[in-house]
Amino acid sequence: MLKPARPRDQSVMTKPESESNPKPSPGPGEKPRSAPGPQSGDNRRGAIAGLIIAIVILGVGWWLARDLTAASKMQDCLMSGRSNCNVIEPAR
Repeated sequence: MLKPARPRDQSVMTKPESESNPKPSPGPGEKPRSAPGPQSGDNRRGAIAGLIIAIVILGVGWWLARDLTAASKMQDCLMSGRSNCNVIEPAR
């Protein structure tokens, strides 16, 4: 058997007095106060660390792409039946 629903308490639905009143706005000559932000040194340190990590990842990716391209060219040469596939570097 179902129990009848209880009426809701009206005090739960309303805001307390302190939350319903807006904060006073600054006067005409005053600057509005803002919450203090985080230290700028922490932001820069994180940004520099991220930049270094990104550069390292790009460098490894570039090296890997060049190495895989050279290996692919060597494999294509060998698969075509050639025997002189070594890269000859010019003398400087």
